[in-house]
Amino acid sequence: MTITPPPIRILVVDDQALIRQGFIYILGTQSDFQVVAQACDGREAVSLAAETKPDVILMDIRMPNANGIEAMRAILQVDSAIKIILLTTFDDEAYVFEGIRAGAVGYLLKDASTGDLFDAIRAVRSGQAVYRTCFAAKMISQAVSHSRQSSHETVQDVASESASNDGANLPVSSQQETLAEPLTEREVDVLQQMAYGKRNTEIATSLFISEGTVKTHVHRILQKLNVEDRTQAVVYALRCGLVH
Repeated sequence: MTITPPPIRILVVDDQALIRQGFIYILGTQSDFQVVAQACDGREAVSLAAETKPDVILMDIRMPNANGIEAMRAILQVDSAIKIILLTTFDDEAYVFEGIRAGAVGYLLKDASTGDLFDAIRAVRSGQAVYRTCFAAKMISQAVSHSRQSSHETVQDVASESASNDGANLPVSSQQETLAEPLTEREVDVLQQMAYGKRNTEIATSLFISEGTVKTHVHRILQKLNVEDRTQAVVYALRCGLVH
């Protein structure tokens, strides 16, 4: 006899009632999803997360009474097993840097297709991260660029306050020590350029090395970080403070 796994328990968080209801209606079409609660702001999200213990939270970023980033930090400090997907718009790239550092396992545009939404929820529930799109790569590089324009103190504040399951609050040296084989100084340089969204040819020009050498460094970086693509490597590096 086939045993049916329990449904994925979902908390929907958005300050706009129509958007919340839309997500709830769409999610209700899937037999393996169960919406256990809905919240209209970050403060209510923190309370309901503790009460209902969802598997996945769809979290809006811009909300009153604690925004999505603040709510996510508070939730993950209590229960790091909860998977949180940020709901974003094209205007939210300034928040992506903080979201990744705070522990988001992915993000989706609010106008993403239903298929993308369903796939993202199932993926994060199974332990994957939802960063494998052209939009994800663009958002991350824009987030890094935005952080470079901020003051050094602001970036330091973000890093020190962020709560991450991957140890984002540890110093870079400690993060390097957790790797089976630490990144070389040149590999860190290449990784930083990757975080800026640069292609191999642009990295080669910036670092005065050949494109072939860049490709070798990128391959080694992916191996050492145990990730599958450039975007995942940058996400790892942002969370661990290896790039800025």
